[in-house]
Amino acid sequence: MADGGEPEKKRRRVEELAEKMAVDGGHGENTRDWDGRWNHVRKFLERSGPFTHPDFEPSTESLQFLLETCKILVIGAGGLGCELLKNLALSGFRQIHVIDMDTIDVSNLNRQFLFRPKDVGQPKADVAAEFINRRIPGCNVVPYFKKIQDFDESFYRQFHIIVCGLDSIIARRWMNGMLMSLLIYEDGVLDPSSIIPLIDGGTEGFKGNARVVLPGMTACIDCTLELYPPQINFPMCTIASMPRLPEHCIEYVRVLQWPKEKPFGAHLSKPYSICLFFLSGVVKRIIPAVASTNAVIAGMLQEKQFSASFSSAYVPLNNYLVFNDVDGLYTYTFEADRKENCMACSQVPQDLKFASSAKLQDILRYLTENASLQMKSPAITATMDGKNKTLYLQTIASIEERTRPNLCKTLKELGLTDGQELAVADVTTPQTMLFKLHFI
Repeated sequence: MADGGEPEKKRRRVEELAEKMAVDGGHGENTRDWDGRWNHVRKFLERSGPFTHPDFEPSTESLQFLLETCKILVIGAGGLGCELLKNLALSGFRQIHVIDMDTIDVSNLNRQFLFRPKDVGQPKADVAAEFINRRIPGCNVVPYFKKIQDFDESFYRQFHIIVCGLDSIIARRWMNGMLMSLLIYEDGVLDPSSIIPLIDGGTEGFKGNARVVLPGMTACIDCTLELYPPQINFPMCTIASMPRLPEHCIEYVRVLQWPKEKPFGAHLSKPYSICLFFLSGVVKRIIPAVASTNAVIAGMLQEKQFSASFSSAYVPLNNYLVFNDVDGLYTYTFEADRKENCMACSQVPQDLKFASSAKLQDILRYLTENASLQMKSPAITATMDGKNKTLYLQTIASIEERTRPNLCKTLKELGLTDGQELAVADVTTPQTMLFKLHFI
C-alpha cells in the first residue's frame, strides 16, 4: 500500500520542473514567460505569408502590444464566455475584464467548464476570473458581478475590443447602442480612434454565428435585426384583462403580481426550484445549448478578435459568419449591409404611419413586433404644450397603472397631431429614440 505521499511528491517535482523552465518576463512575479511560450503567436505577427495583408509589416511590437497593452472586455461568462476567456488567455491577452450578472446553476456544469459543483450559487464572473488567473501564468482577469447597464461611457471607453458571448438580444442591442454613442465626429468625419470593435457571437443548439461590428463603418446589430429570431412578447392589455394562454398567466404573475406580492423575493429569476420546465421556458426564454457548438463559435470569435486587434496582419473574413452542423457541416460568410435608416447607427428619426383613430396600444404593438425594432418594454413620451407627457411606461408599477388607460385611447383623443415627435426609451438601447408621427 502506498503511504499517500507519492502523488504529492510527483506534484512537487512537476512544479520544480516548471520553475526551472520559467523565465521571469519582467512584468511581476506572477508573469513568467518560458522560452517558446508565444511561438505560435509569433507565427502570426512576426512573419509574412500568403494570407497576410498587403500592408502588413512583421514586427515584434505587435506581440508586446498583445502581452502588455491590449485591454479586452468579455461580456458573459456562460457557455460562450468560458470558451472565450480560455482562448484569449491562452493566446497571450493578459488584461481581460469580464462582466456577468448571473450566478452558477447546476445545469451550467455540463458545458461551462470553468465551474465545479462547489461553485454553484457563486457569481459566474468571479469564479471564471479566479480559475483563469490561477491556471494561466501572467493573466489578470478582472470580474464584475453586475449588469452592463451599470457602467457608463468612461468605463467602456478604456477597452480596445469588446467581445460578447451573450444569450440576450436585448443586451447585444444595448451594447451596440453604447458603442455608437462613443463615436466622435469632427466636421462630419468619423474619428477612427473613437471606434471600439464589437465581436459578437451566439449559439442555439447546433447552430451559431460570429460577426464583427466596426461602429460607424460596418452594419451594426440593429442593421441586421431581422436575422435574429423575434422575441416573444405578450400585449399588456391581453395579460391584464383577458389572459387566454398558459404563457399569459405566467407573464401576468411575473410582470404584475410578483413585484407587488414578492412571495420569495423581488425577482423571479430561478424558476428551476419550481421544477416546471414550461415555466422555466417562458420566464427565462431558455435556448438549448451544446458544448461543441460553443467551442466552435468561440474559436471563430477568437479569429475575428485577432483580426480586429491586428487589422494589418492578414485579410479578415467578411463581417458575418453562420455555422450549422445539424446535418453535416455548413459554414457561410457574407458582408452585411448597413441600413440607411437604422435606429442605432443612422440617428435618423423613424416615421410612424397610423390613422388618427388608431390606439396607443397599436403603436406599442408595432414597436415590439416590428422585425426592425423588436423592442422589449418601450416607454412613450411626447412634448405637448411645452411639457413632456408620459403616454405609457410599464417598467415602474405605479406609472404603468396610471398610464395604462392611455393604451385604449385613440391618438386623437390623446391630443397627438400629425408630425408629432414621440420619444421612445427601451431597455434595448441606452439612447432615446425619436419617431415622427404621420396620420394616414
